[in-house]
Amino acid sequence: MEIRDPIHGSIDLTSAETAVIDDPFFQRLRNIKQLGFTEFSFPGATHNRYCHSLGALHLAGRAFDHILQDYPFKSTDSKRRLRQVVRLAALLHDVGHGPLSHTSEEVMPPVSEIDIKAYTDIPTRRATHEDYTVKIVTDSTLSSILREQFPDLEPIHIAQLIDKEIPEKDEFFLEGEMHFRPLLSQIVSSELDVDRMDYLARDSYYCGTSYGHVDSGWLLANLTYAENGDKLNLALNRRALYTFDDFLISRYHMYLMVYFHHKSVIYDEILCRYLRSSDCDFTLPASVKEYVRYDDYKLHTHISESTNPWAKMIANRKPYRMLVESHDQKTDQTENLVRILKAQGIDTVQASSKGRLSKYYLNSSAPNEPIFVVDVDQGSKRRIKKIEEETEVFEKYAETRKIDRIYVSRETHLAASKFL
Repeated sequence: MEIRDPIHGSIDLTSAETAVIDDPFFQRLRNIKQLGFTEFSFPGATHNRYCHSLGALHLAGRAFDHILQDYPFKSTDSKRRLRQVVRLAALLHDVGHGPLSHTSEEVMPPVSEIDIKAYTDIPTRRATHEDYTVKIVTDSTLSSILREQFPDLEPIHIAQLIDKEIPEKDEFFLEGEMHFRPLLSQIVSSELDVDRMDYLARDSYYCGTSYGHVDSGWLLANLTYAENGDKLNLALNRRALYTFDDFLISRYHMYLMVYFHHKSVIYDEILCRYLRSSDCDFTLPASVKEYVRYDDYKLHTHISESTNPWAKMIANRKPYRMLVESHDQKTDQTENLVRILKAQGIDTVQASSKGRLSKYYLNSSAPNEPIFVVDVDQGSKRRIKKIEEETEVFEKYAETRKIDRIYVSRETHLAASKFL
């Protein structure tokens, strides 16, 4: 099957992959917008997670082919099996995403209620869309299709590339003495993954901005692997190092200029206040059989029928208006103004959007698998170094960028402006 995509052109799918895409769990992603409320700021941003996931699958296959084109696999079956599992992991990495935005995770049940058999230890926290993804991939009607269409792999192997914490119980990712799971996981999720390569290009295209334009073709062509003990890790040829810098900076600017747009932020904040309201009766079910029916349209329909004032603001497209925006990184200038407005009986919504270039760098609390830079001399000898040792971009942009905003109702905006 061939799909025409505005970002990547032709995307080829096997009949087995088509069977997965036709499943209701994946079709549900047609009704989950990639950028939630961002379309109220950028009207073209109506694309969905269905298209994004297909793009991620396509790029995962291309990345695998570039990285391992010269790797001495023991058999073509091993290569084909590993290539297939990374394509499926990229395809299904968002299959459990909630309606509209990450804000809907406010009404997800505890993880224990979802009954995720792939977890050895059940976390005592509210579920996230990643938990639903693991459940759908490993224990649903979609799991049955995966087993039927791909008999040489198990759904748990796909989940292990999506969630790095799921323990291994077999040698599926071993090829000889070398462990492939770290590399394949990094293709799906890392500082240089196909998820970001797709959504940056796709979001930029549909928003009509230039911030997310990066030379993904050059990045893909220069991806390679590095042997790190008994495992393989993602690596990049030195000649594409500046493109990697541009990739990180482009994503950083997309957050500051698009994803953190003041109008998108206030809609998310209002939705959060509605979902936390005592009279809100919208919740996401623990059963994935029911969850498959919950998408953006279901939540929008619910909101349109609610009498809650926060819900009505969303339904009527009349959110609070921004009163002040601060980009000061050293002092908090908003707290005093909020106290003054509160004393005047003016209700406020405060929002703080934080952007950081990288979670990979200096993340000692949750260390990541390293990414390497590869140099090849004239004698074809490969020398590798960790990427953070070979670029200054992490240090130059190490500071977290914060945007503080205060919003007030339309009715009180003029009165509130007098206290600026």
